[in-house]
Amino acid sequence: MSAVLIERRSGEEAHEEVRQITHWHDRIAQLALLLMSAMLALFLLMPLALVIGKCFVDADGKFIGLANFSGYLASKAVWTSALHSVAVACTVTSIVIPMAFTFAYALTRSCMPMKNAVRTVALLPLLAPTLLSAVSFIYWFGNSGLLKPLLHGHSIYGFSGIVCSLVYAAFPHVLMILVTALSLSDGRLYEAADAMGTSRLRKFVTITLPGAKYGLISATMVSFTICINDFGVPVVIGGPYTVLSTDIYKLIIGLQDFNRSAVVSLLLLCPALVAFAVDYFIRRKQQSQLGARSTPFQPKPSRGFDMAMLAYCAVVCLLMIAVVGISVFASFVKFWPYQMSLGLQHYKMGLIAAGIFDAYKNSLKMAACVAIGGTAIVFGGAYLVEKTRGPRWLRGFINLCAILPMGVPGLVLGISYIFLFNAPANPLNGLYGTLALLAVVTVVHYYSSSHLTAVTALRQIDNEFEAVSASLKVPFYKTFWRVTVPVCLPSILQIARYLFVNGMTTVSAVAFLYSPDTQPASVAILNLDDAGQIGPAAAMATLVLVTAACACLLFAAVSHGVLRRTQAWRTTRRG
Repeated sequence: MSAVLIERRSGEEAHEEVRQITHWHDRIAQLALLLMSAMLALFLLMPLALVIGKCFVDADGKFIGLANFSGYLASKAVWTSALHSVAVACTVTSIVIPMAFTFAYALTRSCMPMKNAVRTVALLPLLAPTLLSAVSFIYWFGNSGLLKPLLHGHSIYGFSGIVCSLVYAAFPHVLMILVTALSLSDGRLYEAADAMGTSRLRKFVTITLPGAKYGLISATMVSFTICINDFGVPVVIGGPYTVLSTDIYKLIIGLQDFNRSAVVSLLLLCPALVAFAVDYFIRRKQQSQLGARSTPFQPKPSRGFDMAMLAYCAVVCLLMIAVVGISVFASFVKFWPYQMSLGLQHYKMGLIAAGIFDAYKNSLKMAACVAIGGTAIVFGGAYLVEKTRGPRWLRGFINLCAILPMGVPGLVLGISYIFLFNAPANPLNGLYGTLALLAVVTVVHYYSSSHLTAVTALRQIDNEFEAVSASLKVPFYKTFWRVTVPVCLPSILQIARYLFVNGMTTVSAVAFLYSPDTQPASVAILNLDDAGQIGPAAAMATLVLVTAACACLLFAAVSHGVLRRTQAWRTTRRG
């Protein structure tokens, strides 16, 4: 009897020890969740709240109600800028959606050759700031452009220049969404249609379009949001054609009118949030295209159709290369268009001797910090939300904050950081103008896509790993490092690459936050163009493009080497 009591007591003590250890680990996880919530509140919610608050006070901080709105909206120029913004966004979207849909249809529904090559060229604009397209169109159709006579007296500076540049910039974003939408198709539907002798056009109308409708809606919202929020392109090639984003730029840089800039920011935020809300609710209604019994669609060779699709993709790719190529070429031209001999004058005199090359080094430092620190924060936060035990309301709060940046324009986010971190009373005022703050705002700006990527990867891992670790008294952070990180390494590298490239190319979020010592390369392009130094601007844009491309190649090489060792378990061995 005594032996039984001793054994029972020892068992109870062991259970109590496991319970205490588990409780201790849960406390650490909850503390980490609270820290994550505080960071999101500080760097996202508080700045946005200040933007909204600034709309209702005067320069002295006194509450004046809607006076800022009424005073700003009383001007006809404001309504002109708003109509211009909507007109540009609608025009670009109406062009880029059918253009990208046809390209995506060629990639997913044809057997044309060189698919990987044309897809790579089509995604080339992602590696450069949007300003590159504006600079390129100036070289093609500007006052000294090669193809200026083709315009028959018309000017590229204005609506047409903005539209052409934004079509180029928005195309890869729309293409990625539509390729995904068209890839998720049940092959049985097409097999049944073929058995009944259905024509290609009828299959397109009755099967392809209905199946891709949610992707089309999402692509439309993304294109509209990109166009209405971008300000780099209108500043470079817009000329007298004003839009809301350039109004903000002039109010802050030229007039230092922060209260009215807050009003314009709120106006700019509304269409972005509406587009985000529409996309969110549409996604909630979306049903899976592939079931357990579905078969992947496999296109059948058709020489005429495949050649037609290849010809279309070749034309688009040539246009993409022409836009990028003219800026790269012009960066080596000594004096456009009078002395077309090649040299490194714009790199040596325009960048290095003038001290502007430091902006390129600033971007490298910032992009590295964004890639390393941002990936750790994003993936760590997603792990805490998905794999640790904490209050449901706290995890819901983090998820909400993680999705919110998707609907906030970078320009609005940058202005909100001025209000928060440029305040002398703020203990964090010392961060203003530093590379650290530029890195933080970039991570916050691109947080949503990175978070969704991390969550998708984490949800593929069974929660049994954490349950078994807890029963074996293994702390959750050891499970995270030894199990979760190796399994999710492909997604982690994808997030790091995404953040690095955007850290090199971002403009709107950092345009108002840098100091003379921390100016990034993307903003230097804008300032060089303002100063009329378009050659050095093209040189800096070329450096950014080449750096982003080399980074992608480096990530690919690292991924190939590392994943061969860490992801060998994914390979099924036969025999």
